[in-house]
Amino acid sequence: RRIMPCPKRATKMNRRRFLVRTASAGILTTSTGGVGRPSGHGSLPPEGSIRKLSEHLLVHTASINVGILLDGSRALLIDCGDGEASAALRDRGIASVDRILFTHHHRDQACGAWKFAEGGARISVPAGERDWFEKPSAYWSDAKHRWHIYSFHPHHLMLTAPLRVDTAFAGQEEFTWGPARIRTLATPGHTDGSLSYVVDVDGVRTIFCGDAIYDHGRLWDIHSLQHRMGRWGDYHGFLGAYPELMRSLRRLQAERPARLVPSHGKIMERPAEAIDALASRLTVFFDTYTAISALRHYDKDVFGPDESQRRMPVSLPLPVPDGLQHFGTTWVLLSRDKSALVMDCGTPGAIGEVKKRMARGEIRAVEGLWITHYHDDHVDAVPAFLEEFGCPCIADRSVAEVIADPPAWRLPCISPSKVAVARPTGDGESWQWHEYRLTAYHFPGQTKYHGGLLAESDGRRMFFVGDSFTPAGIDDYCAQNRNPVGSGEGFARCLALLEKLQPTHLFNPHVQVAFTFSAGQYRTMRRNLAEREKRLGRLLPWDHPSYGLDDYWVRCHPYEQRAPAGSEAAFEVVVTNHSKASREIICRPVLPWDRNPARETRANIPSKAEGRLRLAFRIPPRLAPGRYVVAVDIRYGSWRLPQFAEAVVEV
Repeated sequence: RRIMPCPKRATKMNRRRFLVRTASAGILTTSTGGVGRPSGHGSLPPEGSIRKLSEHLLVHTASINVGILLDGSRALLIDCGDGEASAALRDRGIASVDRILFTHHHRDQACGAWKFAEGGARISVPAGERDWFEKPSAYWSDAKHRWHIYSFHPHHLMLTAPLRVDTAFAGQEEFTWGPARIRTLATPGHTDGSLSYVVDVDGVRTIFCGDAIYDHGRLWDIHSLQHRMGRWGDYHGFLGAYPELMRSLRRLQAERPARLVPSHGKIMERPAEAIDALASRLTVFFDTYTAISALRHYDKDVFGPDESQRRMPVSLPLPVPDGLQHFGTTWVLLSRDKSALVMDCGTPGAIGEVKKRMARGEIRAVEGLWITHYHDDHVDAVPAFLEEFGCPCIADRSVAEVIADPPAWRLPCISPSKVAVARPTGDGESWQWHEYRLTAYHFPGQTKYHGGLLAESDGRRMFFVGDSFTPAGIDDYCAQNRNPVGSGEGFARCLALLEKLQPTHLFNPHVQVAFTFSAGQYRTMRRNLAEREKRLGRLLPWDHPSYGLDDYWVRCHPYEQRAPAGSEAAFEVVVTNHSKASREIICRPVLPWDRNPARETRANIPSKAEGRLRLAFRIPPRLAPGRYVVAVDIRYGSWRLPQFAEAVVEV
């Protein structure tokens, strides 16, 4: 559903007011120490407020918690967010910010730092992330962070402009500032180089721990923990950073602080209990995840021996019926007259294999190419395939939108190959192809942009599931693929469809055999997903856990565009409302060539709908050619999310 902004609400205001103003409809109820809802284990001040922890230590809470150390009329900050604390500092008679210590490189931690740096503040950052502060253009101009994305560290929540760095800390440095003794502590997990700062002042030990923890037993998000796991890379590493995060949290616990101050969340007055609760919840959730993970098919030892009673038995292989051939990531469906419907083409080798089989007389003609999903190992060679065989390309509409215009999207494993889809299919669309009755389905399993195809003939109901299932369970090992939880969503929707259709055979492009699931296996997977939703609800502070799973619930479309200097450019902010009620969103572009505040746009987005807000801006006529990153400030209900999304403009 397309949600248009309300033009009468378009107004101009400074960014601080934009980000701290109270929204009329909040996701969370904010009461009295951090950003989020009360849970009884911390304290929440009103947004935009300052809490005095001791004589020389304050915390300013707005979009993030900013630590403020005082020494007369000067201050040291720990993180700075959008710079929203500046007015509060002036109100308290603080004449200067002497130094800012950053816990990690994300934009929401540091996007306002330039204001303080221009005033003389010295900038200190984690040594492992120094380049992401000083040279963000190296990230934005590197093709490996744009195409064929299999790594998510560093995260794309990267600064849009460089920031001068004066000091880089590796961990275990110790120094005095004013009345305080400060020590750095390496606490990777949320990011690879994350640091925490142990502050001893006024006889009390406080640790500013970044996003290592949100509050008692909770995390800001899950998708940031997508990380390399053993021999598997980031892409196959759902919760891969969890062991490293646990070591970091135990390191914090060993410091025996009186309180923990996270970047997002509540100040924790009982840190040991908060950490123990998080460790327990993460351990149980990870065990729940592994019980039906498809990775157990590809590597039976990836999670250790299958001794847990919770883990679903792996399906036994079934013989591949006559009329089907497999190679690479391609299945071929053959009719009795040897006509072929080919499924996916990731490499030129697939084209060569089809030609060999045609030369041997196994294939008479290629009559169509079905694309299961947009990932590069399934579409890289599709343009060459279509040119070689002159057949139509068929794909689910959601897949067709991505592969027809890849620059408009930023997603894992995305290919720059543009594909002309001759037949975008609707959910449940059927047609006859030789002796087969074919039915296409929207099948948002491994990725939201995914289709499934049912081929029925001679009593066989063969379902091509793409990369969504293996004999071991569901392929949800990459959070960035957009796998929401909830009834009718993602894998729950796919399971309901398969239970309804009762296919005799299932086929995955990476699996050479056929398989199927029993009624008991379907029941196990359904119950597991329902349990996950509940456990994630306890782990994450959002009113629906899919916000903390879905890295792209706010995205810009087109993600990348070319425009001449002096022209008007525009993109849409696309927002998925995972909540059970409608939500108001307010957003505005942050233009890298203009420090004046841009106009805001707002809309109400119905529950479980996707809303779109158009942001337009003019590119200066004399702007130098180059690649510019336009960030977007977001207000979503009661959440204040500075520079939460971005688009790229090639001028």
